[in-house]
Amino acid sequence: MKAFRRFVPAALAVFVLSVFALAFDVQTDYDKKADFSQYKTFSWIKVKTTDPLWQDRIKEAVGRELQAKGLQQVDSGGDVALDAVGSAKDQQEYTTFYDGMGPWWWRGFGGETTTTVTNYRVGTLVVDMYDAKTHRLIWRGTSSDTLSSKPSKNEKKLNKDVARMFDKFPPKNTKE
Repeated sequence: MKAFRRFVPAALAVFVLSVFALAFDVQTDYDKKADFSQYKTFSWIKVKTTDPLWQDRIKEAVGRELQAKGLQQVDSGGDVALDAVGSAKDQQEYTTFYDGMGPWWWRGFGGETTTTVTNYRVGTLVVDMYDAKTHRLIWRGTSSDTLSSKPSKNEKKLNKDVARMFDKFPPKNTKE
């Protein structure tokens, strides 16, 4: 019975975290009136992160994907101006297991309640593309993912998420 009491909260915690992790995703949106075929070059406005070491990593990951799509990076005056914001914050997940007799809403008599707290770090990256002539936002990509305590794993996640972000770029449905 003691093993069961320890197994169920752990299993529930893993289940909740796996469902919660599925909620993290890469999303993109764009101006359906923008003609993406006219954009040939890009330049950076700024990259702001909570960790300055990640500024160049973000520039490299995004630049690699855009260059693979045919855009060339220029120091300034590109057809598209890029802006990126990266942040990280701590999250907590609480999982409670009631071990009493009776239905779950009754909480039973003489049972034990076990609450487990799981701490994890979540990172979010937002990349915006502006038409340099009109200064209008034409494309936005966002990524949010649970971070590891190992920087090398986080760098792999960054590269993977940025690749997914630009997977369907430029949008096919341009200039409606």
